[in-house]
Amino acid sequence: MKYMIASDIHGSAYWCEKLLAAFEKSGADKLILLGDILYHGPRNDLPQGYEPKKVIAMLNPLADKLICVRGNCEAEVDQMVLNFPVMSESAVICDHGKTLFATHGHIYDPDKLPPLADGTIFLYGHTHIPDDQTKQQSEKSIRCINPGSVSIPKNGSAHRCLIWAGGDFEEAVL
Repeated sequence: MKYMIASDIHGSAYWCEKLLAAFEKSGADKLILLGDILYHGPRNDLPQGYEPKKVIAMLNPLADKLICVRGNCEAEVDQMVLNFPVMSESAVICDHGKTLFATHGHIYDPDKLPPLADGTIFLYGHTHIPDDQTKQQSEKSIRCINPGSVSIPKNGSAHRCLIWAGGDFEEAVL
């Protein structure tokens, strides 16, 4: 299976539209969203094209293609308007003999990993900064991957996401 992995849309219809165009073009089967879908949060400026109602209208028809985890900006009211689950703190995807553990990054992050099996790929967002590093957890090796942010990239990074097709990750700039 082919997955697109993205994080931190923060209610930007402009960047959500670009993300969905890239998703369509990629031929990915599923879109993994690592949280902070609708609200921009009190620490961020409004992203370009901030229109959460349009983001809702764009994502709801894709409910069967979405795997989402809760970000620090998600609230129960978001779940009331979205037709797909967004309140789980994590998701586990097993693909091509690999385990992908998806979370937002505000509870667990590369410096505070949950108990994971050796070789697990830890997917997280939250920082808006792309990252790819390997951490040691006891005698286990955990690869930590952050796709960066769809709408509010930080530290000079691009608006981007990642593609996973079982072998490795490929960057997709929006």
